[in-house]
Amino acid sequence: MPPRKKRHAKAGKSKKKPLLWTLLILLLLIAGGAAIYFSSLVNSLGDMQKEGDNSPFQSVANTDIQEPEAPKWEGKEPVNILLMGVDARGVKKGEVPRSDTMLVASLDPVKKKFYVFSILRDTYVDVPEHGKERINTAITHGPNTAMQAVGDLLGIPIQYYVYTDFQGFIKLVDAVGGIDYEVEKDMVYKTTADGPEYDIDLKAGYQHLDGNKALQYVRFRHDATSDFTRTERQRGFLKAVADKVISTTSILKLPNILKQVTPYIDTNLGLDDMWKLASVGYDSSMGGSEQIPPMDLLAEERTDGGASVIGVKDEDALKQFVQDTMADPVPSASPEASPGSDSAGGNTGSTNSTGN
Repeated sequence: MPPRKKRHAKAGKSKKKPLLWTLLILLLLIAGGAAIYFSSLVNSLGDMQKEGDNSPFQSVANTDIQEPEAPKWEGKEPVNILLMGVDARGVKKGEVPRSDTMLVASLDPVKKKFYVFSILRDTYVDVPEHGKERINTAITHGPNTAMQAVGDLLGIPIQYYVYTDFQGFIKLVDAVGGIDYEVEKDMVYKTTADGPEYDIDLKAGYQHLDGNKALQYVRFRHDATSDFTRTERQRGFLKAVADKVISTTSILKLPNILKQVTPYIDTNLGLDDMWKLASVGYDSSMGGSEQIPPMDLLAEERTDGGASVIGVKDEDALKQFVQDTMADPVPSASPEASPGSDSAGGNTGSTNSTGN
């Protein structure tokens, strides 16, 4: 007897994501926990905005520049978010540490694409009201100053920021159950200054990384090209974390994930903004990932004290590079991908490698 034909062997992408959301909502309603679930989400998201004594920027609140005049995001035009990870080791209480990692995530809801730009922390820029400094010092003057400095460098308005430290990153990775990832080579670095808890000791190969091991992986910078390779490594790993966060299992665990990471996060994103970002981001795919400045626009400069820093050969060319990276064509409508469908999503897109 000939084998039966499998019906609907490959479900269309346009039905996959709505089906997952429908099943999720039904499960929550059947369990009678929908109200508790969404209430927990709202409370955790609202707690991400820190104010008064809870703000990590209370010591610089009076010296930070006024919030950049970026247009309010209505959820239909591109939005740019500055993500900052800081290393608070050895920082006195009340001080704001420098950024160890700076990335800009640009989300285009029309193209259903997002782009990631990782900024080399020793890039020498004009920091508003503070003159020429390394860009990783901008956050020490306040988040608005950092957003303005980064926006001026890239030539795009930065509407929002998200700020966390090493502990926030560890908690996030642990909360999603760790990440299975390919470590491309042995990574070993021992330090006597900070204690053994900050040593790096990873073996090459595909393996499960918990929060501590994941932090070792994204911190490692002892390559021939130092921070250039590290920024590329960070972009790749953060994409893997994002994929895990939006998985069905992690969505069910979302209230607990937020509860774990909220104490370590500060942001100017409001609750409405978060919901809009979540709805647009879930339906989007990676459009590009680049280092800033790119290799062909790097220039060596010196600070007033004579220290070597990274300069930009041509600032206008850098701004054009950013625009060119985000210049993917708008997806055309088709019978398989009508307006509002999900068939354009679910693809990782092409990622341009830099920094090697």
